[in-house]
Amino acid sequence: MPARTGALTHLDERGRARMVDVTAKGTTDRVARARARLVLAPAVAGRLRRGELGGGESLVLAKAAGMLAAKSTPRLVPLCHQILLDGVQLELAVDEGGVTIEATTVARDRTGVEIEALTACLVAALSLFEACRGEDPLARIEDAVVLEKSGGASGSWRRRDDGSVDHVPVDGPDGPPAAGRAVP
Repeated sequence: MPARTGALTHLDERGRARMVDVTAKGTTDRVARARARLVLAPAVAGRLRRGELGGGESLVLAKAAGMLAAKSTPRLVPLCHQILLDGVQLELAVDEGGVTIEATTVARDRTGVEIEALTACLVAALSLFEACRGEDPLARIEDAVVLEKSGGASGSWRRRDDGSVDHVPVDGPDGPPAAGRAVP
């Protein structure tokens, strides 16, 4: 990530909210990957894994909810631009402590797709929370983070497990080769 000036881009000179004007920005391939975690009691996580909650369709519905949410991000987050997503992929992994949700979003546009990836993860987590809350009222959503992004003027980066960031060299106007059009 490049050094920041400290200025908040979504505020005008008087401190009022505004949508950033991206007219002058170039169109590049954009990829973002995000993650969120739904923490569940072990017994509830086991029932979810065995398909015993929500008629056995909870994971499928959560995945669909996440994809739909990614495509609906500007309706949910007022200052986000309308982006024509070329791909959205969600992976849900159930373990003894809950569900880890990862989303990858892909577009060729003037602005990034990080918020779309986060939105996909969080709405998928909310969908699962709804399915599980009767069994586990203490369920919680945590650790929603962008794991990596590529494309655009700010370059590419990847979050390490310790929270630090690896900068990825930009190989051209569309970023590194990993910023290709296919969803990984």
